[in-house]
Amino acid sequence: MVMFFIGMGFLLMTGVLRYSGASSTATERYNEYYTTLAAAEAATEKVVSQVSGRFQNLGVSGVDSALANFGNAYPEGSDLAWVGWADEWGGYEFMNPLGGNNSTYVAKLSNEQYTNSLNWKYSGFGGYAASYRIVSNARRAASGNNIIAAVRQDVQVASVPLFEFGVFYALEMEINPSQNMTLTGRVHCNTNIYCTPSSPTVVTFAGDVTSAHKILRQPNPNDTVTRTPPFNVNFLGAQDWKIASLKLPIGSTNAPTVLAPNTPSVLREIIEIPPASELRGSLLGQQRYYNKADLIIIVTNGAVIATGNAYNAFAPVDWNVVSNFVNTNVFYVSGGATNLPRNLRENKELRLTEIDIEELVSRFEPQLRTILSRYPTNIYVADLRTNPANVQSGVRLKKGRLLPPTGLTIATLNPLYVQGHYNAPLLATTNTSFSTPASLIADAITILSDNWQDANSSNPSLAARPATDTTINAAIMAGIVPSDGDYYSGGVENFLRLLEDWGGDTLTFNGSIVALYKSRIAIGPWGASGVVYSPPIRRYAFDENFKDPAKLPSGTPLLRTVIRQEWVITQANSSL
Repeated sequence: MVMFFIGMGFLLMTGVLRYSGASSTATERYNEYYTTLAAAEAATEKVVSQVSGRFQNLGVSGVDSALANFGNAYPEGSDLAWVGWADEWGGYEFMNPLGGNNSTYVAKLSNEQYTNSLNWKYSGFGGYAASYRIVSNARRAASGNNIIAAVRQDVQVASVPLFEFGVFYALEMEINPSQNMTLTGRVHCNTNIYCTPSSPTVVTFAGDVTSAHKILRQPNPNDTVTRTPPFNVNFLGAQDWKIASLKLPIGSTNAPTVLAPNTPSVLREIIEIPPASELRGSLLGQQRYYNKADLIIIVTNGAVIATGNAYNAFAPVDWNVVSNFVNTNVFYVSGGATNLPRNLRENKELRLTEIDIEELVSRFEPQLRTILSRYPTNIYVADLRTNPANVQSGVRLKKGRLLPPTGLTIATLNPLYVQGHYNAPLLATTNTSFSTPASLIADAITILSDNWQDANSSNPSLAARPATDTTINAAIMAGIVPSDGDYYSGGVENFLRLLEDWGGDTLTFNGSIVALYKSRIAIGPWGASGVVYSPPIRRYAFDENFKDPAKLPSGTPLLRTVIRQEWVITQANSSL
Protein backbone atom coordinates (compact mmCIF):
# COMPACT_ATOMS: atom_id res chain seq x y z
CA MET A 1 0.00 0.00 0.00
CA VAL A 2 2.84 2.36 0.88
CA MET A 3 4.39 1.77 -2.53
CA PHE A 4 1.03 2.59 -4.12
CA PHE A 5 0.85 6.02 -2.47
CA ILE A 6 4.48 6.72 -3.31
CA GLY A 7 3.74 5.92 -6.96
CA MET A 8 0.69 8.14 -6.97
CA GLY A 9 2.73 10.93 -5.48
CA PHE A 10 5.29 10.68 -8.26
CA LEU A 11 2.54 10.78 -10.86
CA LEU A 12 0.96 13.86 -9.29
CA MET A 13 4.32 15.60 -9.04
CA THR A 14 5.07 14.81 -12.69
CA GLY A 15 1.69 16.21 -13.68
CA VAL A 16 2.25 19.39 -11.70
CA LEU A 17 5.68 19.85 -13.22
CA ARG A 18 4.30 19.31 -16.71
CA TYR A 19 1.46 21.74 -16.04
CA SER A 20 3.85 24.26 -14.58
CA GLY A 21 6.14 23.94 -17.59
CA ALA A 22 3.24 24.28 -20.04
CA SER A 23 1.89 27.27 -18.13
CA SER A 24 5.29 28.91 -18.13
CA THR A 25 5.62 28.34 -21.88
CA ALA A 26 2.15 29.80 -22.51
CA THR A 27 2.95 32.86 -20.39
CA GLU A 28 6.22 33.31 -22.23
CA ARG A 29 4.48 33.12 -25.62
CA TYR A 30 1.75 35.45 -24.39
CA ASN A 31 4.29 38.03 -23.25
CA GLU A 32 6.31 37.67 -26.43
CA TYR A 33 3.22 38.22 -28.58
CA TYR A 34 2.25 41.45 -26.85
CA THR A 35 5.76 42.89 -26.78
CA THR A 36 6.03 42.04 -30.50
CA LEU A 37 2.66 43.66 -31.07
CA ALA A 38 3.99 46.82 -29.39
CA ALA A 39 6.97 46.72 -31.74
CA ALA A 40 4.67 46.46 -34.78
CA GLU A 41 2.63 49.38 -33.48
CA ALA A 42 5.82 51.41 -33.04
CA ALA A 43 6.65 50.81 -36.70
CA THR A 44 3.25 52.10 -37.83
CA GLU A 45 3.54 55.08 -35.48
CA LYS A 46 6.88 56.03 -36.97
CA VAL A 47 5.31 56.13 -40.42
CA VAL A 48 2.23 58.04 -39.17
CA SER A 49 4.58 60.65 -37.70
CA GLN A 50 6.44 61.00 -41.00
CA VAL A 51 3.18 61.22 -42.98
CA SER A 52 1.93 63.92 -40.60
CA GLY A 53 5.10 66.00 -40.87
CA ARG A 54 5.22 65.70 -44.65
CA PHE A 55 1.53 66.61 -44.94
CA GLN A 56 1.91 69.66 -42.73
CA ASN A 57 4.80 70.91 -44.86
CA LEU A 58 3.87 69.90 -48.37
CA GLY A 59 0.26 68.75 -48.43
CA VAL A 60 -1.05 65.59 -50.07
CA SER A 61 1.32 65.84 -53.04
CA GLY A 62 4.24 65.84 -50.60
CA VAL A 63 2.94 62.69 -48.92
CA ASP A 64 2.35 60.91 -52.23
CA SER A 65 5.83 61.68 -53.52
CA ALA A 66 7.38 60.07 -50.43
CA LEU A 67 5.31 56.86 -50.16
CA ALA A 68 8.28 54.69 -51.17
CA ASN A 69 10.48 56.35 -48.55
CA PHE A 70 7.84 55.80 -45.86
CA GLY A 71 7.91 52.10 -46.72
CA ASN A 72 11.56 52.00 -45.76
CA ALA A 73 10.84 53.29 -42.27
CA TYR A 74 10.91 51.01 -39.24
CA PRO A 75 12.09 51.44 -35.61
CA GLU A 76 15.84 51.62 -35.21
CA GLY A 77 18.19 51.98 -32.27
CA SER A 78 18.38 55.73 -32.63
CA ASP A 79 14.63 55.98 -32.01
CA LEU A 80 15.11 54.92 -28.39
CA ALA A 81 18.69 55.99 -27.71
CA TRP A 82 17.48 58.88 -25.55
CA VAL A 83 16.08 56.45 -22.94
CA GLY A 84 18.99 54.03 -23.07
CA TRP A 85 17.21 51.40 -25.16
CA ALA A 86 19.29 51.78 -28.29
CA ASP A 87 19.69 48.01 -28.67
CA GLU A 88 16.03 47.12 -28.07
CA TRP A 89 14.83 47.32 -31.68
CA GLY A 90 17.80 45.30 -32.86
CA GLY A 91 16.04 42.25 -31.46
CA TYR A 92 13.09 42.58 -33.85
CA GLU A 93 12.56 42.09 -37.53
CA PHE A 94 10.04 44.37 -39.25
CA MET A 95 8.37 43.12 -42.39
CA ASN A 96 6.15 44.45 -45.12
CA PRO A 97 3.28 41.90 -45.25
CA LEU A 98 3.60 41.78 -49.04
CA GLY A 99 7.29 40.97 -48.82
CA GLY A 100 10.53 42.57 -47.74
CA ASN A 101 12.37 42.81 -44.43
CA ASN A 102 13.12 46.06 -42.63
CA SER A 103 10.18 47.74 -44.34
CA THR A 104 6.57 48.80 -43.71
CA TYR A 105 3.53 48.56 -45.96
CA VAL A 106 2.23 52.01 -46.94
CA ALA A 107 -0.50 52.53 -49.54
CA LYS A 108 -2.87 55.28 -50.58
CA LEU A 109 -6.53 54.33 -50.19
CA SER A 110 -8.24 57.41 -51.65
CA ASN A 111 -7.25 60.53 -53.57
CA GLU A 112 -7.73 63.99 -52.10
CA GLN A 113 -11.24 65.29 -52.51
CA TYR A 114 -13.75 67.33 -50.58
CA THR A 115 -15.94 65.39 -48.20
CA ASN A 116 -18.79 66.73 -46.07
CA SER A 117 -18.03 64.18 -43.38
CA LEU A 118 -14.46 63.70 -42.21
CA ASN A 119 -13.70 60.53 -40.24
CA TRP A 120 -13.40 62.56 -37.04
CA LYS A 121 -15.13 61.81 -33.77
CA TYR A 122 -16.40 65.39 -34.06
CA SER A 123 -19.31 65.17 -36.47
CA GLY A 124 -20.38 67.74 -39.02
CA PHE A 125 -16.95 68.71 -40.33
CA GLY A 126 -16.00 68.80 -43.98
CA GLY A 127 -12.62 69.20 -45.60
CA TYR A 128 -10.23 68.14 -48.32
CA ALA A 129 -9.02 64.67 -47.41
CA ALA A 130 -7.04 61.64 -48.60
CA SER A 131 -6.59 58.30 -46.83
CA TYR A 132 -3.60 56.00 -46.35
CA ARG A 133 -3.03 52.50 -44.95
CA ILE A 134 0.03 51.55 -42.90
CA VAL A 135 0.72 47.91 -41.91
CA SER A 136 3.67 46.44 -40.04
CA ASN A 137 4.53 42.83 -39.20
CA ALA A 138 7.06 42.28 -36.42
CA ARG A 139 8.92 39.21 -35.08
CA ARG A 140 11.49 38.73 -32.33
CA ALA A 141 14.51 37.54 -34.26
CA ALA A 142 16.19 35.40 -31.58
CA SER A 143 13.02 33.58 -30.52
CA GLY A 144 12.29 30.06 -31.65
CA ASN A 145 8.54 30.65 -31.33
CA ASN A 146 8.26 32.38 -34.74
CA ILE A 147 5.50 34.64 -33.38
CA ILE A 148 4.48 37.35 -35.87
CA ALA A 149 2.30 40.23 -34.68
CA ALA A 150 0.68 42.65 -37.12
CA VAL A 151 -0.85 46.12 -36.68
CA ARG A 152 -2.75 48.15 -39.26
CA GLN A 153 -3.51 51.84 -39.09
CA ASP A 154 -5.70 53.74 -41.55
CA VAL A 155 -5.24 57.50 -41.38
CA GLN A 156 -6.89 60.42 -43.11
CA VAL A 157 -4.95 63.60 -43.84
CA ALA A 158 -7.35 66.53 -43.89
CA SER A 159 -7.33 70.22 -44.70
CA VAL A 160 -10.14 71.78 -42.65
CA PRO A 161 -11.48 75.29 -43.36
CA LEU A 162 -10.64 77.50 -40.38
CA PHE A 163 -14.06 79.16 -40.43
CA GLU A 164 -15.84 75.84 -39.85
CA PHE A 165 -15.18 76.53 -36.17
CA GLY A 166 -17.57 78.66 -34.15
CA VAL A 167 -14.60 79.85 -32.08
CA PHE A 168 -10.92 79.10 -32.72
CA TYR A 169 -8.08 80.43 -30.54
CA ALA A 170 -4.36 79.94 -31.08
CA LEU A 171 -3.75 82.00 -27.94
CA GLU A 172 -5.12 81.27 -24.48
CA MET A 173 -8.89 81.55 -24.58
CA GLU A 174 -10.92 83.19 -21.83
CA ILE A 175 -14.70 83.51 -21.66
CA ASN A 176 -16.13 85.27 -18.61
CA PRO A 177 -19.20 87.27 -19.65
CA SER A 178 -21.41 89.25 -17.28
CA GLN A 179 -24.53 87.99 -19.06
CA ASN A 180 -25.60 84.48 -20.05
CA MET A 181 -23.85 83.48 -23.25
CA THR A 182 -24.15 80.50 -25.58
CA LEU A 183 -21.48 79.53 -28.10
CA THR A 184 -22.68 77.41 -31.01
CA GLY A 185 -20.46 75.47 -33.36
CA ARG A 186 -17.27 73.69 -32.37
CA VAL A 187 -14.85 75.54 -30.10
CA HIS A 188 -11.13 74.78 -30.22
CA CYS A 189 -8.07 76.28 -28.53
CA ASN A 190 -4.44 75.38 -29.21
CA THR A 191 -3.58 76.28 -25.61
CA ASN A 192 -5.75 76.53 -22.44
CA ILE A 193 -9.42 77.46 -22.14
CA TYR A 194 -10.42 79.37 -18.99
CA CYS A 195 -14.12 79.81 -18.19
CA THR A 196 -15.16 81.55 -14.97
CA PRO A 197 -18.41 83.49 -15.50
CA SER A 198 -19.43 85.33 -12.36
CA SER A 199 -22.42 83.61 -10.71
CA PRO A 200 -25.31 83.48 -11.59
CA THR A 201 -24.16 83.98 -15.20
CA VAL A 202 -24.10 80.78 -17.26
CA VAL A 203 -21.87 79.99 -20.24
CA THR A 204 -23.17 77.23 -22.49
CA PHE A 205 -21.09 75.42 -25.10
CA ALA A 206 -23.66 73.98 -27.48
CA GLY A 207 -21.11 72.09 -29.59
CA ASP A 208 -17.93 70.10 -28.98
CA VAL A 209 -15.13 71.86 -27.10
CA THR A 210 -11.51 70.81 -27.55
CA SER A 211 -8.19 72.05 -26.25
CA ALA A 212 -4.61 71.09 -27.00
CA HIS A 213 -3.88 71.76 -23.32
CA LYS A 214 -6.69 71.99 -20.74
CA ILE A 215 -10.28 73.16 -20.29
CA LEU A 216 -10.41 74.84 -16.89
CA ARG A 217 -13.10 76.30 -14.66
CA GLN A 218 -10.60 78.62 -13.08
CA PRO A 219 -9.25 82.06 -14.00
CA ASN A 220 -6.22 82.61 -16.14
CA PRO A 221 -3.30 83.33 -13.76
CA ASN A 222 -2.89 86.66 -15.59
CA ASP A 223 -6.56 87.62 -15.20
CA THR A 224 -6.98 90.44 -12.69
CA VAL A 225 -10.79 90.37 -12.35
CA THR A 226 -12.36 88.76 -9.26
CA ARG A 227 -15.54 86.81 -10.00
CA THR A 228 -18.12 85.07 -7.85
CA PRO A 229 -18.18 81.25 -7.89
CA PRO A 230 -19.64 78.79 -8.62
CA PHE A 231 -18.57 79.19 -12.23
CA ASN A 232 -21.61 77.93 -14.12
CA VAL A 233 -20.61 76.24 -17.37
CA ASN A 234 -22.71 73.83 -19.42
CA PHE A 235 -21.15 71.47 -21.96
CA LEU A 236 -23.76 70.03 -24.30
CA GLY A 237 -21.21 68.26 -26.53
CA ALA A 238 -17.85 66.58 -26.06
CA GLN A 239 -15.11 68.24 -24.05
CA ASP A 240 -11.69 66.83 -24.87
CA TRP A 241 -8.33 67.91 -23.44
CA LYS A 242 -4.85 67.46 -24.79
CA ILE A 243 -5.83 66.69 -28.35
CA ALA A 244 -3.46 67.47 -31.21
CA SER A 245 -3.00 71.16 -32.06
CA LEU A 246 -4.65 72.27 -35.27
CA LYS A 247 -2.18 74.31 -37.30
CA LEU A 248 -1.81 76.36 -40.44
CA PRO A 249 0.95 75.28 -42.85
CA ILE A 250 3.13 78.35 -42.43
CA GLY A 251 6.81 78.43 -43.29
CA SER A 252 9.61 80.48 -41.85
CA THR A 253 10.61 83.60 -43.78
CA ASN A 254 14.21 82.36 -43.57
CA ALA A 255 13.36 78.80 -44.67
CA PRO A 256 10.26 79.19 -46.82
CA THR A 257 9.67 75.48 -47.37
CA VAL A 258 10.16 74.48 -43.71
CA LEU A 259 7.16 74.51 -41.41
CA ALA A 260 7.36 77.16 -38.71
CA PRO A 261 5.78 76.86 -35.24
CA ASN A 262 2.30 78.38 -35.10
CA THR A 263 3.35 81.05 -32.62
CA PRO A 264 1.26 84.26 -32.47
CA SER A 265 4.06 86.29 -34.09
CA VAL A 266 4.33 83.84 -36.99
CA LEU A 267 0.55 83.66 -37.45
CA ARG A 268 0.36 87.44 -37.44
CA GLU A 269 2.38 87.44 -40.66
CA ILE A 270 -0.62 86.30 -42.72
CA ILE A 271 -2.07 89.84 -42.52
CA GLU A 272 1.20 91.66 -43.18
CA ILE A 273 2.63 92.83 -46.51
CA PRO A 274 5.25 90.31 -47.65
CA PRO A 275 8.88 91.36 -48.12
CA ALA A 276 9.97 91.66 -51.75
CA SER A 277 12.33 88.69 -51.36
CA GLU A 278 9.61 86.26 -50.28
CA LEU A 279 8.34 83.71 -52.77
CA ARG A 280 4.59 83.84 -53.22
CA GLY A 281 4.54 80.07 -53.55
CA SER A 282 6.29 79.52 -50.21
CA LEU A 283 4.34 78.10 -47.27
CA LEU A 284 3.97 81.54 -45.71
CA GLY A 285 3.41 83.26 -49.04
CA GLN A 286 0.43 81.03 -49.76
CA GLN A 287 -1.20 82.05 -46.48
CA ARG A 288 -0.82 85.83 -46.79
CA TYR A 289 -4.03 87.71 -47.51
CA TYR A 290 -2.02 90.22 -49.53
CA ASN A 291 -1.17 87.47 -52.02
CA LYS A 292 -4.76 86.21 -52.11
CA ALA A 293 -6.22 89.62 -52.91
CA ASP A 294 -7.91 90.56 -56.17
CA LEU A 295 -7.55 94.26 -55.35
CA ILE A 296 -4.79 95.81 -53.22
CA ILE A 297 -5.06 99.35 -51.85
CA ILE A 298 -1.99 100.85 -50.19
CA VAL A 299 -2.25 104.31 -48.59
CA THR A 300 0.98 106.19 -47.93
CA ASN A 301 1.79 109.75 -46.87
CA GLY A 302 1.78 111.03 -50.42
CA ALA A 303 -0.38 108.70 -52.48
CA VAL A 304 -2.90 105.89 -52.77
CA ILE A 305 -1.67 102.99 -54.89
CA ALA A 306 -4.27 100.50 -56.10
CA THR A 307 -3.33 97.37 -57.99
CA GLY A 308 -5.33 94.46 -59.30
CA ASN A 309 -3.96 91.00 -58.78
CA ALA A 310 -6.00 89.50 -61.61
CA TYR A 311 -4.69 86.05 -62.51
CA ASN A 312 -1.48 86.71 -60.54
CA ALA A 313 -0.44 89.63 -62.74
CA PHE A 314 -0.37 92.91 -60.83
CA ALA A 315 -2.01 95.71 -62.81
CA PRO A 316 -2.61 99.34 -61.79
CA VAL A 317 -6.14 100.47 -61.01
CA ASP A 318 -6.80 104.14 -61.71
CA TRP A 319 -7.42 106.34 -58.67
CA ASN A 320 -10.40 107.83 -60.50
CA VAL A 321 -12.11 104.45 -60.10
CA VAL A 322 -10.98 103.75 -56.54
CA SER A 323 -11.80 107.24 -55.25
CA ASN A 324 -15.49 106.54 -55.87
CA PHE A 325 -15.55 104.18 -52.88
CA VAL A 326 -12.37 105.01 -50.93
CA ASN A 327 -11.93 108.12 -48.79
CA THR A 328 -8.64 108.81 -47.02
CA ASN A 329 -9.63 112.19 -45.58
CA VAL A 330 -12.16 111.40 -42.85
CA PHE A 331 -12.85 114.22 -40.38
CA TYR A 332 -15.64 116.18 -38.72
CA VAL A 333 -15.97 119.91 -38.11
CA SER A 334 -16.45 121.26 -34.61
CA GLY A 335 -16.05 124.85 -33.47
CA GLY A 336 -14.87 125.80 -36.93
CA ALA A 337 -11.97 123.31 -36.75
CA THR A 338 -11.48 119.97 -38.47
CA ASN A 339 -11.08 117.04 -36.11
CA LEU A 340 -10.32 113.35 -36.40
CA PRO A 341 -12.68 110.81 -34.81
CA ARG A 342 -11.43 109.18 -31.62
CA ASN A 343 -11.14 105.68 -30.16
CA LEU A 344 -11.51 106.06 -26.38
CA ARG A 345 -10.22 102.56 -25.63
CA GLU A 346 -6.97 103.40 -27.44
CA ASN A 347 -7.04 107.05 -26.32
CA LYS A 348 -6.03 107.99 -29.85
CA GLU A 349 -7.44 109.94 -32.74
CA LEU A 350 -8.11 107.95 -35.88
CA ARG A 351 -6.77 108.61 -39.34
CA LEU A 352 -9.05 106.40 -41.37
CA THR A 353 -9.13 104.91 -44.82
CA GLU A 354 -12.87 104.57 -45.32
CA ILE A 355 -14.51 102.17 -47.79
CA ASP A 356 -18.09 102.78 -48.85
CA ILE A 357 -19.36 99.27 -49.59
CA GLU A 358 -22.48 100.57 -51.30
CA GLU A 359 -20.37 102.50 -53.78
CA LEU A 360 -17.99 99.56 -54.17
CA VAL A 361 -20.89 97.34 -55.20
CA SER A 362 -22.08 99.88 -57.75
CA ARG A 363 -18.60 99.82 -59.41
CA PHE A 364 -18.35 96.05 -59.64
CA GLU A 365 -19.83 95.36 -63.01
CA PRO A 366 -19.10 98.51 -65.03
CA GLN A 367 -15.53 99.11 -63.87
CA LEU A 368 -13.80 96.70 -61.47
CA ARG A 369 -14.76 93.49 -63.20
CA THR A 370 -13.48 94.89 -66.51
CA ILE A 371 -10.19 96.07 -65.01
CA LEU A 372 -9.52 92.96 -62.91
CA SER A 373 -10.92 90.39 -65.35
CA ARG A 374 -13.08 88.97 -62.53
CA TYR A 375 -15.18 90.06 -59.57
CA PRO A 376 -12.93 91.08 -56.67
CA THR A 377 -13.95 88.87 -53.78
CA ASN A 378 -10.84 89.56 -51.71
CA ILE A 379 -9.61 93.12 -51.05
CA TYR A 380 -6.46 93.95 -49.09
CA VAL A 381 -6.07 97.44 -47.58
CA ALA A 382 -3.11 98.91 -45.72
CA ASP A 383 -2.91 102.45 -44.36
CA LEU A 384 0.83 103.03 -43.91
CA ARG A 385 0.74 106.75 -43.19
CA THR A 386 3.08 107.94 -40.46
CA ASN A 387 1.33 109.56 -37.50
CA PRO A 388 2.13 111.48 -34.36
CA ALA A 389 1.94 109.51 -31.11
CA ASN A 390 -1.67 110.49 -30.42
CA VAL A 391 -2.96 109.34 -33.84
CA GLN A 392 -3.57 105.79 -35.08
CA SER A 393 -4.30 104.70 -38.64
CA GLY A 394 -7.22 102.40 -39.34
CA VAL A 395 -9.70 101.20 -41.95
CA ARG A 396 -13.45 101.73 -41.70
CA LEU A 397 -16.25 100.03 -43.62
CA LYS A 398 -19.61 101.74 -43.93
CA LYS A 399 -22.94 101.07 -45.72
CA GLY A 400 -22.17 97.36 -45.86
CA ARG A 401 -25.60 95.89 -45.23
CA LEU A 402 -25.63 94.45 -48.77
CA LEU A 403 -22.41 92.98 -50.14
CA PRO A 404 -21.57 92.01 -53.74
CA PRO A 405 -23.40 88.84 -54.79
CA THR A 406 -20.11 86.93 -55.05
CA GLY A 407 -19.21 87.74 -51.44
CA LEU A 408 -16.37 89.81 -50.02
CA THR A 409 -13.30 89.41 -47.83
CA ILE A 410 -11.68 92.57 -46.48
CA ALA A 411 -8.22 92.11 -44.97
CA THR A 412 -5.93 94.71 -43.43
CA LEU A 413 -2.92 94.93 -41.17
CA ASN A 414 -4.63 97.91 -39.49
CA PRO A 415 -7.39 98.02 -36.88
CA LEU A 416 -10.75 97.68 -38.68
CA TYR A 417 -13.99 99.49 -37.85
CA VAL A 418 -17.34 98.26 -39.13
CA GLN A 419 -20.09 100.87 -38.94
CA GLY A 420 -23.69 99.72 -39.17
CA HIS A 421 -25.22 96.46 -40.33
CA TYR A 422 -22.88 94.28 -42.36
CA ASN A 423 -23.87 91.55 -44.84
CA ALA A 424 -27.33 91.50 -43.25
CA PRO A 425 -30.27 91.47 -45.71
CA LEU A 426 -32.25 90.04 -42.78
CA LEU A 427 -31.79 91.75 -39.42
CA ALA A 428 -31.73 90.40 -35.87
CA THR A 429 -31.90 86.74 -36.89
CA THR A 430 -29.72 83.67 -37.29
CA ASN A 431 -31.18 83.25 -40.77
CA THR A 432 -28.24 83.98 -43.07
CA SER A 433 -29.69 82.35 -46.16
CA PHE A 434 -29.61 85.65 -48.06
CA SER A 435 -26.15 86.71 -46.88
CA THR A 436 -23.08 86.24 -49.08
CA PRO A 437 -19.71 84.68 -48.10
CA ALA A 438 -17.90 87.32 -46.05
CA SER A 439 -14.89 87.62 -43.78
CA LEU A 440 -13.17 90.48 -41.97
CA ILE A 441 -9.45 90.12 -41.20
CA ALA A 442 -7.56 92.73 -39.17
CA ASP A 443 -5.30 93.73 -36.31
CA ALA A 444 -8.45 94.30 -34.23
CA ILE A 445 -12.12 94.74 -35.07
CA THR A 446 -14.46 97.32 -33.54
CA ILE A 447 -18.20 97.37 -34.22
CA LEU A 448 -19.91 100.77 -34.48
CA SER A 449 -23.69 100.94 -34.71
CA ASP A 450 -25.67 103.03 -37.20
CA ASN A 451 -26.07 105.63 -34.42
CA TRP A 452 -22.32 106.32 -34.34
CA GLN A 453 -21.36 109.96 -34.78
CA ASP A 454 -17.70 110.90 -35.21
CA ALA A 455 -18.45 114.27 -33.60
CA ASN A 456 -19.38 112.51 -30.33
CA SER A 457 -16.49 110.04 -30.35
CA SER A 458 -14.38 112.11 -27.93
CA ASN A 459 -17.19 112.66 -25.43
CA PRO A 460 -16.43 110.67 -22.25
CA SER A 461 -20.13 110.47 -21.40
CA LEU A 462 -21.70 107.19 -22.54
CA ALA A 463 -25.00 109.02 -22.96
CA ALA A 464 -23.42 110.92 -25.86
CA ARG A 465 -22.69 107.65 -27.68
CA PRO A 466 -25.92 105.64 -27.75
CA ALA A 467 -25.88 102.52 -29.91
CA THR A 468 -28.71 100.84 -31.77
CA ASP A 469 -29.47 97.22 -32.68
CA THR A 470 -26.89 95.96 -35.19
CA THR A 471 -26.42 92.74 -37.16
CA ILE A 472 -23.04 91.50 -38.42
CA ASN A 473 -22.75 88.34 -40.56
CA ALA A 474 -19.14 87.43 -41.29
CA ALA A 475 -16.21 85.26 -40.30
CA ILE A 476 -13.89 87.42 -38.23
CA MET A 477 -10.17 86.96 -37.65
CA ALA A 478 -8.49 89.53 -35.44
CA GLY A 479 -5.94 90.05 -32.72
CA ILE A 480 -6.52 90.41 -29.00
CA VAL A 481 -4.69 92.04 -26.09
CA PRO A 482 -4.07 89.05 -23.79
CA SER A 483 -4.46 89.19 -20.01
CA ASP A 484 -1.11 90.33 -18.65
CA GLY A 485 -1.40 90.51 -14.87
CA ASP A 486 -2.53 94.13 -15.01
CA TYR A 487 -5.62 93.86 -17.22
CA TYR A 488 -8.08 91.19 -18.34
CA SER A 489 -8.13 90.39 -22.06
CA GLY A 490 -11.87 91.02 -22.29
CA GLY A 491 -12.47 87.40 -23.28
CA VAL A 492 -14.41 85.95 -26.18
CA GLU A 493 -17.33 88.11 -25.13
CA ASN A 494 -15.33 91.25 -26.02
CA PHE A 495 -13.50 89.89 -29.04
CA LEU A 496 -15.70 92.29 -31.03
CA ARG A 497 -14.63 95.61 -29.53
CA LEU A 498 -17.18 98.31 -28.72
CA LEU A 499 -17.19 102.07 -28.05
CA GLU A 500 -20.87 102.91 -27.43
CA ASP A 501 -23.63 102.61 -24.86
CA TRP A 502 -25.26 99.34 -25.90
CA GLY A 503 -27.42 98.99 -22.78
CA GLY A 504 -30.67 97.30 -23.88
CA ASP A 505 -29.55 97.09 -27.53
CA THR A 506 -28.77 93.83 -29.28
CA LEU A 507 -25.64 92.94 -31.20
CA THR A 508 -26.51 90.01 -33.46
CA PHE A 509 -23.46 88.22 -34.80
CA ASN A 510 -23.52 85.20 -37.10
CA GLY A 511 -20.13 83.93 -38.20
CA SER A 512 -16.89 82.50 -36.86
CA ILE A 513 -14.56 84.01 -34.25
CA VAL A 514 -10.83 83.38 -34.81
CA ALA A 515 -8.03 84.74 -32.62
CA LEU A 516 -4.64 83.72 -34.01
CA TYR A 517 -2.36 86.53 -32.87
CA LYS A 518 -1.87 89.51 -30.59
CA SER A 519 -2.91 92.94 -31.77
CA ARG A 520 0.14 94.92 -32.79
CA ILE A 521 -1.43 98.34 -33.36
CA ALA A 522 -4.68 98.55 -31.35
CA ILE A 523 -3.03 97.49 -28.09
CA GLY A 524 -5.10 99.41 -25.55
CA PRO A 525 -6.00 96.80 -22.89
CA TRP A 526 -9.62 96.05 -22.10
CA GLY A 527 -10.66 98.15 -19.10
CA ALA A 528 -7.53 100.29 -19.03
CA SER A 529 -9.29 103.49 -20.18
CA GLY A 530 -12.27 103.39 -17.85
CA VAL A 531 -15.83 102.80 -19.04
CA VAL A 532 -15.76 103.29 -22.82
CA TYR A 533 -18.89 101.20 -23.58
CA SER A 534 -21.73 99.32 -21.93
CA PRO A 535 -22.33 95.74 -23.13
CA PRO A 536 -25.07 94.79 -25.54
CA ILE A 537 -27.40 91.84 -25.44
CA ARG A 538 -25.10 89.45 -27.28
CA ARG A 539 -26.78 87.05 -29.68
CA TYR A 540 -23.82 85.25 -31.17
CA ALA A 541 -24.11 82.17 -33.36
CA PHE A 542 -21.94 80.11 -35.67
CA ASP A 543 -22.98 80.63 -39.30
CA GLU A 544 -23.99 77.20 -40.58
CA ASN A 545 -23.29 78.45 -44.14
CA PHE A 546 -19.61 77.87 -43.46
CA LYS A 547 -20.14 74.11 -43.51
CA ASP A 548 -20.77 74.44 -47.26
CA PRO A 549 -17.49 74.90 -49.19
CA ALA A 550 -19.33 77.00 -51.79
CA LYS A 551 -20.33 79.47 -49.07
CA LEU A 552 -16.96 79.89 -47.39
CA PRO A 553 -15.43 83.38 -47.66
CA SER A 554 -12.73 83.96 -50.22
CA GLY A 555 -9.25 83.23 -48.89
CA THR A 556 -10.38 81.05 -45.97
CA PRO A 557 -7.23 79.41 -44.50
CA LEU A 558 -7.09 75.63 -44.23
CA LEU A 559 -5.89 73.90 -41.07
CA ARG A 560 -4.05 70.62 -41.58
CA THR A 561 -4.51 67.62 -39.34
CA VAL A 562 -4.14 63.84 -39.38
CA ILE A 563 -7.21 61.85 -38.33
CA ARG A 564 -6.79 58.27 -37.16
CA GLN A 565 -9.55 56.35 -38.89
CA GLU A 566 -8.85 52.84 -37.62
CA TRP A 567 -6.29 50.96 -35.51
CA VAL A 568 -6.56 47.17 -35.56
CA ILE A 569 -4.58 44.06 -34.74
CA THR A 570 -4.66 42.33 -38.07
CA GLN A 571 -3.74 38.99 -39.62
CA ALA A 572 -0.04 38.46 -40.19
CA ASN A 573 1.22 38.77 -43.77
CA SER A 574 -1.93 40.60 -44.94
CA SER A 575 -2.42 44.17 -46.11
CA LEU A 576 -6.19 44.02 -45.47
